[in-house]
Amino acid sequence: MLRNAGFALVAAVAVLSGSMFVASAQDEGGSTARAPTGLTLEKGKQAITSAERVDLTRDFATLPLHKGTAGGETVWFVITDVSDPLLARKLGVNHSPKLSNISRDCPACSQTVKSSDPVLGEGSAEFEGAPDFSPTRTLVPGPSGFPAQSFSPGAIGGPNYSPFVTVEGSGIVYNAPIVATGEGPFDVTTHSDTHDRALAIDTENMTVDLLFVRGFANGQPILYLSFESSDAFTADLERSTFVPALIDAPFANGGGEPESARASIFTFVNAKSGLEDNPPARGAAAGKGRNQGLTHAMTAGLPGLDAAVANPEVLEVFRSGADVSNIFDIFPTNVRAVDREEYSPLWDLQVGVYSPDAVAKGLNGLKTDANVVRSLAARGLITGPGEQPLGSANVLINCPALGFLESPPEGPRTAVPGVTP
Repeated sequence: MLRNAGFALVAAVAVLSGSMFVASAQDEGGSTARAPTGLTLEKGKQAITSAERVDLTRDFATLPLHKGTAGGETVWFVITDVSDPLLARKLGVNHSPKLSNISRDCPACSQTVKSSDPVLGEGSAEFEGAPDFSPTRTLVPGPSGFPAQSFSPGAIGGPNYSPFVTVEGSGIVYNAPIVATGEGPFDVTTHSDTHDRALAIDTENMTVDLLFVRGFANGQPILYLSFESSDAFTADLERSTFVPALIDAPFANGGGEPESARASIFTFVNAKSGLEDNPPARGAAAGKGRNQGLTHAMTAGLPGLDAAVANPEVLEVFRSGADVSNIFDIFPTNVRAVDREEYSPLWDLQVGVYSPDAVAKGLNGLKTDANVVRSLAARGLITGPGEQPLGSANVLINCPALGFLESPPEGPRTAVPGVTP
């Protein structure tokens, strides 16, 4: 349903001075690249505690990098979530019990890794499949921004590729997206061998700098990563890898259902557009002018340009809130155990459309809480596309929680009678 979508491009944006960015050294046969650093998020506000740091000036997280192989080629991956609570603490990643459901009725939704160590990332790792990062990402906005005139994702999952993996002989599921292939030096400008959100790769110190997204959960501004989508347009828009096999992950409208692998996430077609006015040093949160959604991302940002240190204007509009800025239904910091156990990095996208009455009353502004979205849907002010009830678009996105900007999202998740997600 989103495969025929698209964006409008704004020409005038705030541009960081080129002098604030420095070229990173890259050596033949490897890389020592690091993105320039700025203001750092407090460690206590990281959900992925293994992240070396989270940069609020250029919107990237520095994560531990791991080396593996796939089909005889070197691959580089990160670990962000795991289904086992003890391993989650050991590795400093998110715990997601729902990941244990990923292969139910969908064998292609995960892959098996042969590892010399029972813990992924602590020994050699041979993957069944990897992404192809060689396609050129393109995105041409339509007359009104959304839908797009044309688009093509910059990375496609190869045969047997899934970011969700189990080590051979183990039932524990990891979220371990591959972010680069080959021996380097790496292309972190046009991303011909790296993920479209990779800003720098250091294979000596084993780190990767990944552009994050500013979003919301339980009324609080959050930060999250974006790696894959089951939908070609969504992958293109979010600068992630298109992995169509994920579409069969169990199951649509699985938010609030412990046997599902999915949690609910919300976006909008016709929300207001615009960047946050004069965001503070920590970047956009929920300040004046801040908006969200598909049309917003296509009109307030620079969707056709590559995300790279070499393109500082792209990083600056993201810092001002140009991304889609989706709403998580829950977050790993939620107070209730039932809500924490609902967390999954595999999000079931709910695409909201504001009714003409809601638009006329100016109710299509920034939303930060899924409970509010459900309440508006119950009143008929938000529907799905085609005036259908709000519910799953059956578009899956792999977006691990990274951290929170101000106060921890606490919940609770509140179901609304008659509203599915």
